[in-house]
Amino acid sequence: MSPSAVHNSTANNRFEDDLSLSIVGLGVEYPPFSLGPEALETIAARYYPESTALKKVLSINRFTGIETRAAIGTVDHPLANQPTPPTITQLDDFFRKEGVRLSVNACREAIKEWGGSVDEITHVVSTTCTNSANPGFDHYVIKELGIKSTVEKILLHGVGCSGGLAAIRTAANLALGLSYRQKPARVLVLACEISSLLVRSELESIDKDQTVRIGVCLFSDCASSIVLSNGIGDHVGSEPIYELLGWKHDVLEDTEQDLGFDIDPLGWKVVLSPRVPNLAAAAVSPAFQDLIKSLPQLHKGGKAPAASDFDWALHPGGSTIITGVEQAMNLTPEHMRASYEIYMNYGNSSSATVISVMDKLRRLGEGRENVVACAFGPGIVLEMMVLRRPSALQDLPTEALD
Repeated sequence: MSPSAVHNSTANNRFEDDLSLSIVGLGVEYPPFSLGPEALETIAARYYPESTALKKVLSINRFTGIETRAAIGTVDHPLANQPTPPTITQLDDFFRKEGVRLSVNACREAIKEWGGSVDEITHVVSTTCTNSANPGFDHYVIKELGIKSTVEKILLHGVGCSGGLAAIRTAANLALGLSYRQKPARVLVLACEISSLLVRSELESIDKDQTVRIGVCLFSDCASSIVLSNGIGDHVGSEPIYELLGWKHDVLEDTEQDLGFDIDPLGWKVVLSPRVPNLAAAAVSPAFQDLIKSLPQLHKGGKAPAASDFDWALHPGGSTIITGVEQAMNLTPEHMRASYEIYMNYGNSSSATVISVMDKLRRLGEGRENVVACAFGPGIVLEMMVLRRPSALQDLPTEALD
């Protein structure tokens, strides 16, 4: 069949209003330990002298709004308690074990909810900013899961906290390609970060350079995963968790120096300028307006919906980012309830966080039909996506994340 014939077919006219893309499985795996603000104070007191910069960082650490952060180990973890900070080689070795383990567990949870076989998976799209080895960590996750070696895989790099949505966007475009060819697509999406063991690297810079680095107060560990389907050949009775309606990717001009994650012999260093909350808040409204214009099926009586008509799954990069977007979009904390819950109880797990927020949102009881997911990454890059929650899942019982 020619491309023009496919384009004109009834099946593919659905691309105008219905992408037929849905998330059919979702899994989140946090490590077993939770660290309160006092953990950073303990490590700092063990290895670094008092200084003006350190005092400022520890003061900020008490007022981030984070009650506990998910961590791969306790405050006494050997890698955090060496005479010197762990090297990037040591961190890589650790990630290949514990990062892969977290990832496999998250993927298995998503695959189990989907109910399909790993043999049906057509693509794997993964992301991390806390490991940069070759082959990538996804190679080992795929082997552990028993996915066939011919599966097409993509590992996104350089996207930081926006990686979860960037990976879903990439998966969606891959799935649409197979839809065009009238073939089934089952894309496994994976995001994994282990940030907690970078604590010594960050404290080392604070001590030596006397700079205030707040990333050490925010980041945590997590793996999260989804299975994305294009609907072709779906199992009878399979129910989507979220349907994808549309997405937007944009780069904020002249912001490369404001947000980043620089490689270093002692791991990675967070770049986070004071401008980020205001830049993020200012960028969301125009992005939202552009995205909503492209989705006429959401308009009623010729009128576009307001931001407050949606639930929001915002990547909780920090308390000022959440409240800044909330104020800019005339939202309430209730609209952001899932973002607040994840931020307060688990911290910022970079790319893996937004999928965790999406999972938490569906477990918070009755909600709005449509959802805006949004995240920011190095560049500064904005990722935004509009999702629909099937009515059958709007009443999903409340339950805590495992």
